[in-house]
This record gives sequence, C-alpha cells and structure tokens, in this order.
Amino acid sequence: MDKAAVLTHILKSKGVSSLLGGELSSSVISSNKYIPPLTAEAQVTDDDLPSLNQAILSALSAEIKTVTLVGPEGLGKSTALQKLIVDWAKAEHLQNFSCVFHFRFRELNSLDGALSLETLIHHHHVPSLSKPLPLQKPEEVLFVFDDLDEYKHNLDPSVHTLCSDPSQAASVSCLVASLLHGSLLKGAAFVVAIKQTGCLKFLGGTQVEVLGFLKAQREAYFNRFFTDPAAANKALMHMERTLSFYDICTSPRFCWTVCSIYKSLIDSGEKLPETLSQLFVEILALLLRTYSRNEACNRELVLALGRMASHCSLDQHLSCTKAQMASFGFQQFLTSADAFLRVDGELESDTCVFSFHSQLMQEFVLAVSFLLDRVTQEGVEEMLEKHKGSAKFLDLFLSGLSEPVQHRPLETLLGKFNSDQIKDFKCWFKSSSEATLQGYWKDKHHRCFHLLHQAQNESLVKEIITSSARIGISYGDLSLQDCVALNYVVTCLGEMESLNLYLTRNLTGEQAEVLAPAMSLSHKIILSDSCLSAEAASHLASALSRGLTQELDLHNSRLGDKKFKILCPGLKDCKLHNLNLLVCRLTEASCEDLVSVLTSDNSQLCLLQLSFNQIGNQGFMKLCKALHSPHCKLQELLIQGCDLTTASMEVFSAALCSGQSQLRKVNLTRNEIGDRGVEALCKSLQHPLCKLQNLKLFSSELTGACCSHLKEALMSEHCSLSVLDLSVNDLGQEGALLLCQALRRPGCPIEKLGLSRCELTLPVFKELGSLLKSGTCQLKSLLAGLNHVGDKGVKHLWDAVAHPACLLEELDVEMTGLTDACVEDLCAAIRASSTLQKLELSNNSLTNASVPALVQVMQNSLNMLEMNLKYNDFSEDVFNMLCECDKIRY
Repeated sequence: MDKAAVLTHILKSKGVSSLLGGELSSSVISSNKYIPPLTAEAQVTDDDLPSLNQAILSALSAEIKTVTLVGPEGLGKSTALQKLIVDWAKAEHLQNFSCVFHFRFRELNSLDGALSLETLIHHHHVPSLSKPLPLQKPEEVLFVFDDLDEYKHNLDPSVHTLCSDPSQAASVSCLVASLLHGSLLKGAAFVVAIKQTGCLKFLGGTQVEVLGFLKAQREAYFNRFFTDPAAANKALMHMERTLSFYDICTSPRFCWTVCSIYKSLIDSGEKLPETLSQLFVEILALLLRTYSRNEACNRELVLALGRMASHCSLDQHLSCTKAQMASFGFQQFLTSADAFLRVDGELESDTCVFSFHSQLMQEFVLAVSFLLDRVTQEGVEEMLEKHKGSAKFLDLFLSGLSEPVQHRPLETLLGKFNSDQIKDFKCWFKSSSEATLQGYWKDKHHRCFHLLHQAQNESLVKEIITSSARIGISYGDLSLQDCVALNYVVTCLGEMESLNLYLTRNLTGEQAEVLAPAMSLSHKIILSDSCLSAEAASHLASALSRGLTQELDLHNSRLGDKKFKILCPGLKDCKLHNLNLLVCRLTEASCEDLVSVLTSDNSQLCLLQLSFNQIGNQGFMKLCKALHSPHCKLQELLIQGCDLTTASMEVFSAALCSGQSQLRKVNLTRNEIGDRGVEALCKSLQHPLCKLQNLKLFSSELTGACCSHLKEALMSEHCSLSVLDLSVNDLGQEGALLLCQALRRPGCPIEKLGLSRCELTLPVFKELGSLLKSGTCQLKSLLAGLNHVGDKGVKHLWDAVAHPACLLEELDVEMTGLTDACVEDLCAAIRASSTLQKLELSNNSLTNASVPALVQVMQNSLNMLEMNLKYNDFSEDVFNMLCECDKIRY
C-alpha cells in the first residue's frame, strides 16, 4: 500500500471549515493544531492523562482486535482517526499493519447493490492501492470505520448471511457485518467510532469513552488558534469563567466556534459575551452578516430554521429530508444551508439530508424564531410544555433573548422581536419563579437561578427574589453550572442571610472559587456534613477574610488538621462570631492554629464548637493559652467528648481566673473530668475574676465526692454560675444533699440545675421540695428525671410547684416511675402555679384514665406552654382527646 498516496489522500481538503461545523480535520492536522482529546479515564487518573490516540495504540498493541470509540459528535473522534492514519503513513505508529483502510459510513449510505470487499476497497482507496490487494495476511490489515452508527442499514451479523471471500459480491452492510463478526478477513483489526454506547451491541473488543478537552487541552488549543499570546490568554480566561461549566466545552469543535467568535470580537474591540445566550446571539449574528441578505430574507431564513428545529425536537429526528426542508419554507435558502446546517450528500440529490450541528444551536434557533414569530397563537407556557424533555436549554435561551440588551444585535439583522411574546415570557417567569422559590425543591430553585443568570438583569433578580423566597434551603451538591448561577444571584442581591451548602459531598476548588463572592456576602455559611478539598478550603478562607460572614458551620465536614490549617488565615482576619467544628477530625495538631485564630488582633470569635474531636489534654491546655490573651473574645466553648481528663483542669481553672478570660459558658460533657477535675474547677468558680455562668458536666465520671467542692464554690459570694448540669453522674444521696445546702444560701445564683440520672433518693426529692418552697432558692429549671423515686418522691415536687414561693418554670421528671395516682397532685400543682410553663412526663406509667384530667388542666392553664406525655401507657382510644390540646405532646 502506497503510504505517500494515503497521506496525500487523507490530508486532501474535502469541503470547507465552517463556524458551526468546525475546522476540517485535514486542516487541523496539516497546520499542526491537533490536540489529542482525552478519554474518560482522565477523570480518575491524576498523572499522564490518557489521550484518545494513546488509548487506541495501547489497545491495538495488546492485540485487541476491535477498539470502539464512543462519544457525542464534536469531541474529536474523526480527527483522531485521521491523525492515527497520518501517523501510520508517516511510519510513526502501527507499523505492524501493512494496510489501513478508512471508511466514513455517512458517505457509504448512497451505495446500493452488491459488490465485493475488494471492489469496495478499490472504490475508496485508489490510487493508494496496488493490484492484487494485499489481503492474504488479515492480521496486517486495520479497518478504520468512522460514523458507523450513522449507516442507515442494519449491521447486526445475526440478520445477514455472512460471507468469507473478499471477492464475493454482497451488500455493503453484509460485508461490514461479516468483517466485524470475523467471518471475513478473520484476524483483521478494527477501530470504530460511534456516538452512543449500546447502539451497536454486537461490537466486541474494548470500548474507549471519549471525554474531549479539559482545561489544559483548551489552553493548548487557544494558544495554537490565536497568534497573539495576550489574546489567547484573554479568550481562554473568559471562556473558563463564563462557559467552562457546560459539558459542551469539552468539544474541540465548540472550542473552534468560541475561538472564532472571540477573535472576531477582540479584533473589533467589542465586549465578549457573558452567558451562553449572549454567545449564541453573536454566533447567529455573525452567520447572518456572512450570509449578507436583507432583513426580510434573514427573518424568513430564521423562521424556517425554527420550524425545522421544532420538528426535530418534537419528533426526535436528527435530520430532515429535502422535501421536509421545503415544507419548512427553506427551499430558497438551500444554497446557503451549509453555513447553518450540516449537509450530508449532494444538494442536487433527493437523498441529501440536513441536520443541526448541535442540540444547542437547534434550541437557540427555536427560541429566536418563537420570539420573532408575529402570527403564532402559542403561549410561552404551552410552547415550553410541548418541548419539555427534548429541549434542555430552551427556557434559558428565552430568558436571555427576552432582555432588550441581549437581543438587540439580532434585531438589527432580523427586525423587531414580538413584544407580546416577550411580555408573555416575563409574566410566566415571574409567576412560576414565585411559586418555585416558596417551595423546597432545590433543583427548581437552581433552574430559576439559571434563568436569572442568562437574563443578566440585576433589577430582575431583586424583583424575583423577594423576602418570601426560601433561598435558605440546602443547595448542597451543586454542579459547577449551579455554582455560577447561585453566585450571580447572590452578588446581584448584595448580601445573603444564609448560604446553605449542607451535604455538599465534594466541594472542589473550582466550585469554591466560583462561589467565593457569594460566600463573602453571606452572614452565615453552612457546610455541615460536607467534604471540602484543600483548594476549596483556601477559597473559603479568602472569602471569610474579605466578607460579611459571622457564622460558619463546618460540623461533620471531615476537615482534618491539614485543611484546617489552610482555613486559618481566613479565620484570623474576619468578622466571624460563631465557628462550628463539631466532628471535624481535628487533633492536638490543630490547637496551636486555633490559638493563633483566637488571639489575633482582629478576632471577634465568641462561640467555638469543638466537640467530638480528638483534642486531648495536651491540645486543650494549648487552647487555654488563648484565654490569657486580651485579644481573645471567646464567651462560649463547647468541648464535649474531646478525650479530656482531670489532668488538664488545673490549667483550665487558671485560665478562667486569669482576668482576661471572657468565657461565660462551657460544656465539658462526656469527658472524664472526675472529682479531682471538679475540685480544680471549683477554685476558679470562687475567684472574683472568673466570669463563668454556665457549666455542663453531663456524664463526666463524677461521684458524690465532688459535691463538697461544688457546695463550697456555690456558697462563695464571687460565684456567678447560674446554670449547672450534673446529669448522668453517680452523685447519690449524700452528694445531692450537700448541693441542696448550697442552693439554700440567699443569693445563690443557680437558676437551672440538671440532676437527671444521678442516683437520687426520696430524701433528696424531699429536700428539693423544701428548698423550692424556701423563698431563697432561685431555681427556675430542674431536671430530675431518670431517678426512680415514684409517685411518693415526686409528690414533694408537686407540693413545691403549688407553693407561691416556688419560681420553677421547667420541671423534668421523665422516667421517675409515675402512675395515675400522682395525677391529682400534678393537676393541683399546675392550677396553683403562676410560673410553670413546661413539664416533662415522658417514659412513665400513666394510662388512659389520667388523660381527661391532664387535657382539662392544660386547656385551662394560662401559663403552661407544653406537657410531654410520650411513651406512657396510653392506647389509641385517647389519641383524639389528646389532640384537642395542642400544648400536649404524646
């Protein structure tokens, strides 16, 4: 086979490059502009991204006989195949093949009748072939089949009588089926390009999914397209910012179109388009100017294209016949068809078919023609409903085109748009958006934001996003395209109360960079149950340092020490008041960074949630250094389940009474503080410089031995503690009675006391009742549940509640063994009390018999707000009665 002749044949221009059809493959290759597209493996491979050509060569060298390239049109499959043949002809690759035969099956549709394989090859490859054909060694033969799925005949081997003789005459479809099956030239290799997976299920071998261009390939392409590096960089940066989030940007053909448009605009000093709608306005305007007809003719052309687009969309036809084109009113424009459409076959032939180069262009033309049409009676809602499911971008294009600034370039070429249609679209958009934004479907919210983004009208954003819009719902797991639209909306609004990105499973650097302006304008950012990349953490830090954010929720975000360190520069220089780092996989290593955040000159952090991170004693003691700093403004520290023990409490106690600490509230729940740890804390509680008001020691390995120290602290005139939670500790009778002595002190500041599941006894409940009636006790909330003292023990509390000196507003006696026998005293207490508002009675043994009295007393009480009766011994017979009182939970 004459390789020089093959090279000349393959590089010979067939047709011309066009704005929508792309640059000819032969031109791309011969002018050294070829950039190999990537395969889908590039999305999971970090290094040495596999190009399409490498994947083909690798498969063929592994003796795989059939390699199928799969991917939508425009991804560079045809050019890659031609480059493969050029490299073979130049003796660069595939030298184990003596013959390479290339067939475009779109061109074979016109071949009817029977012919042999030898005749078929000669017909398509003269003058590169010698006679006889070198087919004696099939293992040295490679067939390259492009657009195989566009062949109109069935290629399934099961429907053909297969042949094995290259000289035997048969239909082209039978020849190809025989080749692919292996009955004809068994041992030959095949590289096949198709658009859709599964359309030719009988193909064996390996399948390569074509991805196209990512950013690096686009950069290389732009640098080769533009002769001026500055123009190339400007064009690339603009495309990456405004278009790269659309899947179509992986298409080399689309990159050609974009480069062509950008070059035209840059050369004329005009502004580059900001949206997809604006880009397609420029594309159509350039095509019409090139077409060079009058306004009326242009209008008729676009309306005819619109009728074709509607037909293709509704009937799911990829192409139209010449007769169909005539029915659309396109007959007079056939000679210019190749500027707007793909034309397969000779224009003079009745077998010639026409199709749009892309689905996007089809939908854009449909939108333009709808807004141009002055005779249609079809409304926007009806039109969109009709094309629902088949037109993904139609409403977006309508949104862009409905804005005068955006459709004006087309009006100069096509005449005035139909103002009634534009008005109808805007009415539909406003009414549908109002309903959408009051709902909770995030996908519908995103669609509304996309429509606003295409419109590029700030006043419209403010008109659509009213105070009733629920834009605080979770927008987690956004696509990059969604990020762009959301960011546009927030920047138009100027600020956002809450940017809720809950459950964003993979926030990339690219997404965070796009959202950074929106983050900086948000008073609260929610990224709970999310996963941030290191790059995303960096962009979040930048947004915080220049933004309005006062609250950041990162709980359960798998942040880790490394990403937290990246975030810290932003935390040091921001307006943040509240930082939630619950379950963020932080360790002692992050504590030095936290100290630098808390002690920075600009720190405004008041609340720090650090619970359930493996901080440990060493990490906590490092944090305590911050409390000695005059710059630290921390008032609330939640550090539950952080592996703390007695060992760090002395250091913490010293920090609390240092004179600089602003801490008012500390939660040490589920740490092994122990009695000695409480002893250390009690020293600070008696210090005049300690400002602590709220201390939670729930489940902290305490016993009654710590209560003497707590009593001493609570008796101190310097103690300012108003909330103390000692629940789920084994305080016992002796320890609890010591606490009661302290609570009797006039001026004791405790208003809320937690003693749930503290092994309390009847004498303790008797003393608590006496205490509440004393007139000196300030208790407003008492949690005494999970202490099994029964009706007899709790009666002391009912008597106290009924006493005029009792100030209780909240009482919890869950799971204390109550029965119906207590109900009379309970109801009497509620009727007598002027302060009680909330009563917790769940997990007791109350039955149906108690329900009428409880419902009546709750309905009659003016101050009672809630009674919880869940998990008692009620049957369904009393549910309706319980429903009569909305203050009862059951």
